[in-house]
Amino acid sequence: MATKKKIKIMTETEDAGTQNKAIQEEDSDKKDAETADGPLKKMEAKLESLEQEAKASYDRFLRVSAEFENYKKRAAREMDDFRKFANENFVKAMLPVIDNLDRAIETSSRDQQANSSVVEGVSMTIKEILKVFEQFNVQSFESLGKTFDPNFHQAVMQEETEDYLENTVIHELQKGYMMHDRLLRPAMVVVSKTKADPESQENDDLEEQK
Repeated sequence: MATKKKIKIMTETEDAGTQNKAIQEEDSDKKDAETADGPLKKMEAKLESLEQEAKASYDRFLRVSAEFENYKKRAAREMDDFRKFANENFVKAMLPVIDNLDRAIETSSRDQQANSSVVEGVSMTIKEILKVFEQFNVQSFESLGKTFDPNFHQAVMQEETEDYLENTVIHELQKGYMMHDRLLRPAMVVVSKTKADPESQENDDLEEQK
């Protein structure tokens, strides 16, 4: 009996030792796994950080690229405008010369004693100047009979008339000019005004007298 008990105790001891060994081995495996996971996690964290830096760098590159493209477009527009309007001040200074030549022709056309050759010479001079203007895309625009537009017309007075609708340009005192799509000088004009009804006018006068 004693021998059987001894064998049983030894068996239980061996089983307990086996279990302890298994537990120790499992703990050891966990520690090894944790030890191996440590550098891996660090590498993953570093990789994530590098990816974020790369994304931020790419975003900065896109912004800089877009800003550079906008700068090139803006510079191209500015250069184009410079080429278009480089002679704007000179053309403006020449417009009064054209005005005076036009007035000379208009005055001469009413003077029967005017020298026709002189008038013809002035007309040819105006045509040549206007040809030069056309090279720089400078042209006059029509105003007579057009509806008054404050963007293109400068009204110096109103005139009552029954021949035109109200707010119509009926006289052009000075031509307006465009340079490309920009207003160089507005036209100086007289604008129509509907004649007041006599009875209405009389009532207005009575009201004023009161």
